Amino acid sequence: MHTEILWFAPAAALLLGYLLGSIPFGVILTRIAGAGDLRSIGSGNIGATNVLRTGRKGLAAATLLLDLAKGAAAVWLVAGLFPGNELAAAAAAFVGHCYPVWLRFRGGKGVATLMGIVLALHWPMGLIYAAVWLGLLATLRISSVAGMAAAVSAPVSGALFGRFDYVMLLLALAAIVLWKHRNNIERLLAGTEPRIGDGKSDPTRDEAAADG
Repeated sequence: MHTEILWFAPAAALLLGYLLGSIPFGVILTRIAGAGDLRSIGSGNIGATNVLRTGRKGLAAATLLLDLAKGAAAVWLVAGLFPGNELAAAAAAFVGHCYPVWLRFRGGKGVATLMGIVLALHWPMGLIYAAVWLGLLATLRISSVAGMAAAVSAPVSGALFGRFDYVMLLLALAAIVLWKHRNNIERLLAGTEPRIGDGKSDPTRDEAAADG
């Protein structure tokens, strides 16, 4: 009985985190708005950039904010309900977003959800994440580079702030972000990765980081 009690909180944190993270807000919002099935539009990704391809800027912004919010909510809810299991919830929320069971494990790339997680765990780290993401997005206009750099900044800033209890998890999540962007990396190396605002970009291949 004692062992069952010990396992209850971590298991509940994992389940709650995964369920929150796996909510496909992009798919839900586009369907409600009558914009069609997001998975059959553009790159087929479920994130904000692909929502933007429907021509609905408001829906794209809402998707970005909700994907961010669900990562933060998973951490905050578990902090209140099952203290000490925040990292389990964070990991589960991220995995839920990237690999949602409802969509046959074909989810987003995790950049927005990871930002919500980082903000909830340690807000100064979240500010660095946002600064790297938005700063590179504005200067380079390559979404994939901005998103990957932001993800990598999370474990680096964790170490700089002395939050070594977060570093290993953030390293693992950043590695998943890079893996999800493997096609973008190939195009970057080939010099064919499109920039934001480039009219020559191909929407079927432009799987930008904000699709996370």
